[in-house]
Amino acid sequence: MKTMSVRDVRQRWPAAEALLQREREILITRDAKPVAKLVRIVARRRPRTRFDPAVHARWQRKAAGGRVVRWVDRALSDARRERR
Repeated sequence: MKTMSVRDVRQRWPAAEALLQREREILITRDAKPVAKLVRIVARRRPRTRFDPAVHARWQRKAAGGRVVRWVDRALSDARRERR
């Protein structure tokens, strides 16, 4: 793991970015003491699937054994009423 001072990172960002492409992480120091770790982010290969309420409802029915569970709705309604 390579190290760079806070000042080096601030003043020489292109060099820090290039170093980060080669290294997995860079240890950031201040007064020769480690203060942070800069890590490379790996982009996701595919985007996350969006929330689908119909699919979620099917899962809830299956998980609840076909029963309709309304306690969450009641709890939310009560909490909203108390906020007013």
